Amino acid sequence: MTNSPQIRSCSAALFLIIFLLLNPSSYGQTQSRRTLLISIADRKLAVIENGAVAVKGGRIVSVGSATDIDRTYTAREVVNARGKVIIPGLINGHTHVPMTLFRGLADDLDLQEWLTKYIFPAEAKNVTEEFVRVGTRLGLAEMLRGGTTTYCDMYYFEDSIADETSKAGMRGVLGETVIDFPVADNKTNAEAMAYVERFVKKWQGNKLIVPAIAPHAPYTVSEEHLKAVRAFSDRTGAPIVTHISETKREVDDSIKAKGASPVDYLNRIGFLSNRVIAAHMVWPSEEELGVLKRLGVGIVHNPQSNMKLASGVAPVPEMLKEDLPVGLGTDGAASNNDLNLWEEMDTAAKLHKLISKDPKVVNAAEAFEMATIRGARALHLEQEIGSIEKGKRADLVIVDLDDLNQTPSYNIYSDLVYATKAGDVQTVIIEGRIVMRDRRLLTLNEETIKADARRYRERIIQSLGKKTGPDN
Repeated sequence: MTNSPQIRSCSAALFLIIFLLLNPSSYGQTQSRRTLLISIADRKLAVIENGAVAVKGGRIVSVGSATDIDRTYTAREVVNARGKVIIPGLINGHTHVPMTLFRGLADDLDLQEWLTKYIFPAEAKNVTEEFVRVGTRLGLAEMLRGGTTTYCDMYYFEDSIADETSKAGMRGVLGETVIDFPVADNKTNAEAMAYVERFVKKWQGNKLIVPAIAPHAPYTVSEEHLKAVRAFSDRTGAPIVTHISETKREVDDSIKAKGASPVDYLNRIGFLSNRVIAAHMVWPSEEELGVLKRLGVGIVHNPQSNMKLASGVAPVPEMLKEDLPVGLGTDGAASNNDLNLWEEMDTAAKLHKLISKDPKVVNAAEAFEMATIRGARALHLEQEIGSIEKGKRADLVIVDLDDLNQTPSYNIYSDLVYATKAGDVQTVIIEGRIVMRDRRLLTLNEETIKADARRYRERIIQSLGKKTGPDN
């Protein structure tokens, strides 16, 4: 086995071995031939030079020089990574994945009107277990195409989402929704809690699936039921996925109704903990950021969804300054309208420069970190994913560096955040398994997925009493 930049799988121990050779001074000069590996050790981004990674049993077992790993391991399968960059798998920290089937259904509205007049009615008329499976497969295919290897979800029939996610070989923190009105899978809180109990018991310990409980928001779930969610999490260890402080109206209504902002209210009733994953967090005060840090609450920033719904801009520069665990999410495809982490990285960096009037905030490396290791911290999974380090899960993505939009190159983090597109992702490996090779999905049938989704478009339009046509 030669010291060439490639991924190898060996027969005896089923290893994947990634080699890379790099002369730092050649960056930008031999762009079509170089291979880079973005490693994150001790929570610091780094480009490994002349290094190698060995993978066994779904985990990274060695990171070191190509010479040492070449001498130690014998490979069976080779995936050539020459001229490309190998990065940790991207982490989409907040989705409602089956809502891909509502993509473009209702746009250019504020959150409350969008939810109450369009999305909730559409869900009531259309969401079934079959709908959820079809929409999940569509979302999984889209995310895998773009190099996302882990996502955090909140929806209905989450057991079916877990089943489809596992079959696709993707990693997910998957939260079954708890909400105080009848929904597609559970009509009462008692039914929902019983469902979650079965769901968590079934999937806990799975290599790919982390089952979670997902109370929708403090304005749609009562204090009694929120306390029950916290008790369930304490008893089972299941993460809690929820929305907090998404809009100014939510904060104002909470102060009026409960005498406290959403963060202060949830802290007062003992809901917050280091198992909570809080999506949006657009409107926290400086003092509340301190509370969130002290309690270890994970935060997921959804810049494009928040922009599209005019929900506001989260104080991400302050969060980063205080080293809070803040990741990136797309939100559902009905409010984004895609599941593209590359766009979220680019948007997050640029949005906060504009708002703060400071071009130095949320630099490219920080934005990349939010989509990888800091995003793993937000999901409380930093010991398992988010970086290429010994002992972690082997979630790896190979990205082309030779497209027109990446030429010429001077700084790898700038290239990744500001220039790279989802279409530049070549190969995706999750838990040591190749799930996409050279842009071809290996665990999902793309044509069947698209055909199924198009059939649902007609059903959804008819259910809402609309005529079909290019403008509907």
